[in-house]
Amino acid sequence: MNRTGLYIALSLSLGVGLAFGLFPDLDLRISAHFFDAATKHFPMTDVKWAAVARRGAMVVAWLFAVPSMIAVVWKLFRPVDPLKVSGRKTVFLISTILLCAVILPNATFKTYWGRPRPANVVEFNGKDRFVPWWDWRGTCPRHCSFFSGEGGTAFWTYAPAALAPPQWRPLAYLGATAFGIATGGLRIMFGGHFFTDVIASGLVSFFVIWLAFALIYRWPSTRFSDEDVDAWLTRLAWPGYRWRQRLWGRDVGPTPRVRRPERRK
Repeated sequence: MNRTGLYIALSLSLGVGLAFGLFPDLDLRISAHFFDAATKHFPMTDVKWAAVARRGAMVVAWLFAVPSMIAVVWKLFRPVDPLKVSGRKTVFLISTILLCAVILPNATFKTYWGRPRPANVVEFNGKDRFVPWWDWRGTCPRHCSFFSGEGGTAFWTYAPAALAPPQWRPLAYLGATAFGIATGGLRIMFGGHFFTDVIASGLVSFFVIWLAFALIYRWPSTRFSDEDVDAWLTRLAWPGYRWRQRLWGRDVGPTPRVRRPERRK
């Protein structure tokens, strides 16, 4: 998550955005390779292993965040216990996967960006008019094409890759890129998304993760410690914990005072 990666992502955004903005038919041409004009559907949708791979990819991605989620749930239930996973890692993984896999694609873009999916456009035996990636005025009413939520989830694996040991980090980034391309490629072959939907999902995920990593780990004015996260969760969970203990005749007292460690420089 360095500046070189950011410059590459910005350049890719500019290049792909301009190319497919000026020549939007490129999206149709790519999707046409996976459409069978004789049967008038995308044959890959009938391939069982591809459907299994699609679901499996989502499970694999979310598994990277599950330990942090379990640690937070346990901490909220038992605030007297220390957080079982690094505090910053917990915030980084949970916040980014929610943004990349849920909030940005599904609660934001897919709701208001009316781009029809390939399988729904006239060129592929659908009823809707094709629109380029930049045009939000399509006829899709909900759960639309731009941008790919599953692609965003798969490319989110850049986040755990960013936390890999330095000597393994380039290989981890390469694996996350391949994982995102493979998962997004399946969505294109299924007729579920255009090429630009998948590329946009990867770029959005990268930018979200780059910014979150900088805020949490790199920039001195915003970064915090693992102990800070543990203290925040303790304060949040303590009233409920104290109430539950009182039901059993025990009073654990007010929220304990946690000494803040010195800010790292």
